[in-house]
Amino acid sequence: MNYFIIFKQQFSNITSINVSFHYKSFHSILFNFITLKTFRHHKHSLNIIKLRLPMSTPAVQLQIEDDHVVMDNGIVQVTLSNPGGIVTGIQYNGIDNLLAVDDEIHRGYWDYVWSEAGSTGTTGTFDIFEGTSFRVVMESEDQVEISFARTWDSSLEGKFASLNLDKRFIMLRNSSGFYAYSIFEHLAEWPPFNLPQIRIVFKLRKDKFHYMAIADNRQRFMPLPDDRLPERSQPLVVPEAVLLVDPVETEFKGEVDDKYEYSSENQDLHVHGWICFDPPVGFWQITPSSEFRSGGPLKQNLTSHVGPYALAMFISAHYGGEDLVLKFSPNEAWKKVFGPVFIYVNSAMDKTHALSLWDDAKIQSFKEVQSWPYSFPDSEDFPRSDQRGKVSGRLQIRDRYVSKENYSVRGAYVGLAPPGDAGSWQTEGKGYQFWTRTDADGYFSISHVRTGNYNLYAWVPGVIGDYRNDTIIVITPGCDVNLGDLLFEPPRDGPTLWDIGIPDRSAAEFYVPQPNPKYINKLYVNHPDRFRQYGLWERYADLYPEGDLVYTVGVSDYKKDWFYAQVNRKKDDDDTYTATTWQIKFELERLDQTGNYKLRLALATANIAELQVRINDAKADPPLFSTGETGHDNTLVRHGIHGLYRLYNVEIPAITDSPVQGIMYDYIRLEGPPTPAKIF
Repeated sequence: MNYFIIFKQQFSNITSINVSFHYKSFHSILFNFITLKTFRHHKHSLNIIKLRLPMSTPAVQLQIEDDHVVMDNGIVQVTLSNPGGIVTGIQYNGIDNLLAVDDEIHRGYWDYVWSEAGSTGTTGTFDIFEGTSFRVVMESEDQVEISFARTWDSSLEGKFASLNLDKRFIMLRNSSGFYAYSIFEHLAEWPPFNLPQIRIVFKLRKDKFHYMAIADNRQRFMPLPDDRLPERSQPLVVPEAVLLVDPVETEFKGEVDDKYEYSSENQDLHVHGWICFDPPVGFWQITPSSEFRSGGPLKQNLTSHVGPYALAMFISAHYGGEDLVLKFSPNEAWKKVFGPVFIYVNSAMDKTHALSLWDDAKIQSFKEVQSWPYSFPDSEDFPRSDQRGKVSGRLQIRDRYVSKENYSVRGAYVGLAPPGDAGSWQTEGKGYQFWTRTDADGYFSISHVRTGNYNLYAWVPGVIGDYRNDTIIVITPGCDVNLGDLLFEPPRDGPTLWDIGIPDRSAAEFYVPQPNPKYINKLYVNHPDRFRQYGLWERYADLYPEGDLVYTVGVSDYKKDWFYAQVNRKKDDDDTYTATTWQIKFELERLDQTGNYKLRLALATANIAELQVRINDAKADPPLFSTGETGHDNTLVRHGIHGLYRLYNVEIPAITDSPVQGIMYDYIRLEGPPTPAKIF
């Protein structure tokens, strides 16, 4: 069968070329013409004018065997265990299997971690769940959907979490990949339990996939999994981090490898994966929506890492600790759909164009986002677009010490999440969340919202505090709810006397040191995300060998003089650590004794830390204010720059054991007593 691409090439006498190729090569060849347009524009412009697609493409085929099920659309072939539903093989572009040659259960699988009700912590029993029954949900020439289910009963108590599990796989005609989603259900009469983690995992062939891409500026050739073996590496503070001392390829010698160095926020986490150069093939995990993820848009999750692994994280306690563990109470029913996510594969003409597979994956990711919610999943638990609702409105801010009038900010975060307290969306995972950003005038629109009851939440970069609208918003199929003007009055008592940092829920604006040369990840050398380097907490003692940080308002610069994290100091004589005391020095021209001052402390993260505040007397006991031990975010050791946001307000009258304990500040502000006059 012939295919014809007609294109115009500027600065050339060539006006068109006819190309003939077999249908299985269509995706690859078409992509490389697009590549020319994208990557050779500096030489000449290539404009595709017309693409004549074939009148017919192969139908989706489903082959059912005793122990395996095969989906095949002529582009990609996927093999799954029967009835387990483990993805054991992905055949594409001449490679018989993109997945690892390990035992079948560790190739492509769903897993979760659970623990008994009443237990504490973020760990528990690990379960790669396999189905016990298989069925064909739908089968046509254009689509196949299959189900692998496991039903819980009392005979399984103590062995598995009390969940009905139904994992689904979908293959569409003329699609270079397949979709995966899962339905989790817990009945009210079943035993309660905790659920710290849910994810889908693909382990790829280590002899093929060596190049990993997460973002335009976060991609690189990666070490081999063998490099992490005890004889080739040195363990560091946490088991996930190792120093490569004798890697198979010497270029990685002296580097630190840690999967958490490649974490991303949900709002940025749409596509990531791996590239093979021989033949040039890409494997990508695309998540078109975050509605089913826990923690909202700022929640950080694992992506891809040495293995080579590609993950889709749905529920996790990373960067938040136990507050993010789902805990089910007696008589609590629950049901949730995770996904679908798209497993996308692509290819190029030759290895010289292999890196452009990332750009094609981004284009495909955009298409998947635009197609959300999908119309093809055959489940009553996944509502289509016309079965969902819409919410719109306008968010304005009132702060009389900033502006005489109410004002709006472009890029404010506005979201719908299950009813709760202000900021509760940070730790929400049982329900669904839907987020957007405001325009310059504060207007927002949230489409494709599942039916249910929600609060509307917001927070504004540059403004401290959380907003919650008290009204319970009921979403019904096809509804269009306009909330009108909403007014956010952030915490404020008096005028700003001084402040440190930017209220944006991140410590990124503060001083992030250069890493110890012994602990380097080459990707983050001269990179804006320098905070992802290993061991930066140890640099504090190097920078402040004699005394702790002292910041002088009006003289110091927080970009240079405020260390990004307040951490413990290691003692010289042993492996113990001691708390650090930071000072902020400032002068008041006049002490106003008519009212109290207010110190606002916005924390970007905290980990097993107690923050104490004293005024003028460093040894005052008790302190003026203490948070008590707070936080289990573990952000420092996981190379993050924020975890859970916390805001403390300290009234001021007018007159440790671990190296990774610590606090990251988001913003600090001292306010004077309230004044009757408006100040701008």
